[in-house]
Amino acid sequence: MSQTQTIFDQDQVGELVSKLAREIAARHPVEDEPALVGIRTGGAHLAWRLREELAGLYGGYFPDTGVIDITLYRDDWTRLHHRPRVGRTEIGFPLEERIVVLIDDVLYTGRTVRAGLDELIDFGRPQRIELAVLIDRGHRELPIQPDYVGAVVETRREEVIDVCLREEGYGSDAVVRRLR
Repeated sequence: MSQTQTIFDQDQVGELVSKLAREIAARHPVEDEPALVGIRTGGAHLAWRLREELAGLYGGYFPDTGVIDITLYRDDWTRLHHRPRVGRTEIGFPLEERIVVLIDDVLYTGRTVRAGLDELIDFGRPQRIELAVLIDRGHRELPIQPDYVGAVVETRREEVIDVCLREEGYGSDAVVRRLR
């Protein structure tokens, strides 16, 4: 059994989400009408939470929010699964000339984000794509950097950072570190 360490508890996760929302709102006033797109699954849940936070900051305006499943856009899906489980991509608004904030829970190598960028471009040509992550743990393999970061957590490669969210069936929110 692997040893785990809680890095952020439920209240702290809430504070990180609020921090991301404030930073997005500070850069993009409501007139910019930024759209949020979360990478399934953790990023999708965070996108919906950010939508609620931004609505409060924007005086009731709820940003367009969608979800993408990047399974078939990954460069390693054939190594991971013989028959991949592909979730639904749900973007019910045009991306053309929009500011899109792509959201994920943990940024590590950058490969998940690269796959998300590829999929977004298949849906249209946004004016700009920005990246928001709850946790940046470093160790990039691709030249990808976030525009908005909840927290930076220094890790070793043999460690894993898990973002545990209520929407995924956990009793409470937490960010934990564990060994592989």
